[in-house]
Amino acid sequence: MESTREHFSESDRIRYSRHFVLPGFGEASQVRLQQSAVLVVGAGGLGAPVLYYLTAAGVGTLGVADPDAVSLSNLQRQILFTTDDLGQNKAVQASARLRALNPTTQVVSIPIAVNTENALDLLAPYDLVVDATDNFPTRYLLNDACVLLGKPLIYGSVFRFEGQVSVFNYQDGPTYRDLYPVPPIPGSVPDCEQGGVLGVLPGIIGSIQANEAIKILTGIGEPLNGRLLLFDSLRMETQIVTLPKKQNHSIKNLIDYDQFCGHASNDQKAERMKEVTVQELKQWKDAGEDFQLIDVREPHEFDICHLDGELIPMAEIPHQVEQISKTKKVVLHCRSGSRSGNMVQWLEKNHGFTNLYNLKGGVLAWIDHIDPSLTKY
Repeated sequence: MESTREHFSESDRIRYSRHFVLPGFGEASQVRLQQSAVLVVGAGGLGAPVLYYLTAAGVGTLGVADPDAVSLSNLQRQILFTTDDLGQNKAVQASARLRALNPTTQVVSIPIAVNTENALDLLAPYDLVVDATDNFPTRYLLNDACVLLGKPLIYGSVFRFEGQVSVFNYQDGPTYRDLYPVPPIPGSVPDCEQGGVLGVLPGIIGSIQANEAIKILTGIGEPLNGRLLLFDSLRMETQIVTLPKKQNHSIKNLIDYDQFCGHASNDQKAERMKEVTVQELKQWKDAGEDFQLIDVREPHEFDICHLDGELIPMAEIPHQVEQISKTKKVVLHCRSGSRSGNMVQWLEKNHGFTNLYNLKGGVLAWIDHIDPSLTKY
C-alpha cells in the first residue's frame, strides 16, 4: 500500500490516534475505512449505534436508508434522535447528526423504502450492507440483493431481552436463507411494538454489527461468517451457533417479498380486504348488532386500553382459529390496523374466512374520533 501520510490531515491524526496505535490495525486499516462505503438500511434502534460508530471510526461514505418519521416511542432506544426530531424523517435527521460527529464522512440520506424495484441500484455503490431492519420481507430482500450483487450483509435482530448477529454472503459463506429457509407464518413472530424490547439491547447488538463491519472492511480479526451470535441480556450470556454450509437457493432475481412472506401489499389489501371504520363500529355497537370483536394486540397493550373486544394475540391466532366465528361478522383490530390487517389476510388465505373485517386505523383511530378519554400509547 502507498504511504498513508497523504491520506490524513493533522486533525485526522488526532481523531484516529487510538486506531493508529492498535497492534495489527494502524494507519493502513484506517485508510481502508476511509476508502470504504457502507449502506445501513434502517436508522432505528439497531441502525443508530451502527451509524454512530461507523461514522466515528472514519468510514468514508455512509448511506442511511429509512422512510419513517421519528415518533415518541422511538426515543427509548433510538439514540440518534431527540424530542426536537419528532415527526421528521429518520434518514435526514440521522445524517445531520452524523455530519456533526465527523465532517470527513460523506453521509448520503436515502429517505425512502428499499424495495424490489430500487434495491439493486441503491445497494450497488456500497462495499457492504448492514441490515438494521425489523421485518422479514426487507431482510429477505436485502439478502437476495446482496447475493445478486456479491456484497456481504451484516445481520442483526432484537426482541425483548435477546439479540442475534451474523455475517452473510461473505467469502462464499451462508446467507440469511440458510438461517431462515422459509419465512415464519405472519403473526407468529411479534415485532418490538407488540413484544417490547429493552432499550439498551439494540445498542449492544448494533455495536456488534458495527464491529463486524469494521473487521470486514479492514481485514482484521475473524468475522461472524458461518456463525450466529446469540445474546441474552438478562443472563449476560452469549452463545455462538455454527450455521449450515451454504445451500444453492438459486436466487436469479428479486421477487415480491411481501407476497413471499405472506404479507399483503397495501394495494392488495385495498382490493381484497373488507374494512370497517371506527364510526361504523360504534354504530354497530350502539345498535346492538351481533358481531365478534377480536383484539390481536399483546396483553400488555390490552391492559393500557381496549375496546371491550376478545383478546387473542396475533401470535396465538394460528392456534386458536376455532374461536373465530364463521357465521357472523368478525372485526379484528390492533393499535393502528396493520397487524390486524395482516391477520385478516392470513385467515382468508389459509382458512377460507369470508366474514372478516379489519378496523381501519385501529385503537388510535378510535381514540382520535370516538373516545379521546382512552390512553393513547
